Amino acid sequence: MEQPMPPAPEEGTVQVLLVEDDERLARLTSRYLQEHGVVVTVAYSGTEALTEASRHTFDVVLLDLMLPGRDGLEVCRELRGRSDVPIIMLTARGEEADRVLGLETGADDYLPKPYSSRELLARIRAQVRRARGKAGPATQPVHVGRLTLDPRSLKATLDGKVLHLTTYEFGLLRVLAERAGRVLSREQLLDLVKGSADEVFDRSVDVHIFRLRQKLEEDPRNPVLLKTVRGAGYMLATGDET
Repeated sequence: MEQPMPPAPEEGTVQVLLVEDDERLARLTSRYLQEHGVVVTVAYSGTEALTEASRHTFDVVLLDLMLPGRDGLEVCRELRGRSDVPIIMLTARGEEADRVLGLETGADDYLPKPYSSRELLARIRAQVRRARGKAGPATQPVHVGRLTLDPRSLKATLDGKVLHLTTYEFGLLRVLAERAGRVLSREQLLDLVKGSADEVFDRSVDVHIFRLRQKLEEDPRNPVLLKTVRGAGYMLATGDET
């Protein structure tokens, strides 16, 4: 029996930039997403994708890794340098090293080809919910020591300075902040942050923690805020501990 699709985001039309050089796959993917209320703009190269991203605002970018000219990793770096738009990488390269590299470059999620159109739609909707502050029920600001997170605006500040986080980084930091002083395993973090779409492998948590430390810590190699508890997981220190 076919399972129902997860609910669509409630506010506004979802605008997606699909970057895919395979015209047949781009056409089939676009058709399916548009049948489910997603507005799709297709770019067939990295250069075209960056041009579209500079002209229009998108809710999610679906980015193929293997592109002619400027590849997906280069496009991802440039997009992330100018925007926090959620990026889902779509590629036939499914090795763990490639997944880690994509996440380290700035992608929020990773879906190897061949992928299910239903799963792709679910992941798009999960990213949009996070970006629109609908990943969880709590909407009040979270304060932990010098750190403040506002789930409504997806804004995080440290000592009053804005932290430029991706939607997944914000979700991960929010989960840790709501449980400050408590050690959370990788499995717990994956379960709490994933929304309606699964993260594809445990090491992705380590990659996102690494990226968060670059933005949170004065010395990321000796963290005092976002700590590793050997053999157990990660913990955000409370204000008293820092």
